[in-house]
Amino acid sequence: MHDRVAKFAGNSRRNGFRAEEESNQASHPVDVHVGQQLRIRRVHSNLSQTELGQKVGLSYQQVQKYESGKNRISASMLYDIAGGLNVPVRCFFDGLPQPGSGEGAAIAPEADERIAYLATAEGRRFVEEILRLPPKLRTRTLAVIKAIAGDEDNGESD
Repeated sequence: MHDRVAKFAGNSRRNGFRAEEESNQASHPVDVHVGQQLRIRRVHSNLSQTELGQKVGLSYQQVQKYESGKNRISASMLYDIAGGLNVPVRCFFDGLPQPGSGEGAAIAPEADERIAYLATAEGRRFVEEILRLPPKLRTRTLAVIKAIAGDEDNGESD
């Protein structure tokens, strides 16, 4: 048993986080990534946490914990969730490095911020309104947004 624990702790260090963080209930980066992908797919499917929970037999609180990466999603539950969202299971792992590649599963903080914004009512309304625009106008709107954001960045450094 000690050999298995030592092997697990060694693998954890190799993957970029320490074993003592696990004992403090830190979320594994892959669990966080899968949770973020779950949130993206749920929002894209226009489902609330409650509605998704009802489809797969979970409370909205449990869906919330899965999306935050606080709780791990079992393989069978991930399979059920994928079915409830009508997506392949593999989509939850998109963007992760290949296992054994030596690359740690790091989640960019700005990705989490973007996902959190898209999960808000304002973020969803923003995307819905942008999608109502013709493609050429969307491109122009993006250019205006980039110019505004660039002006703000330049103004802050003065």
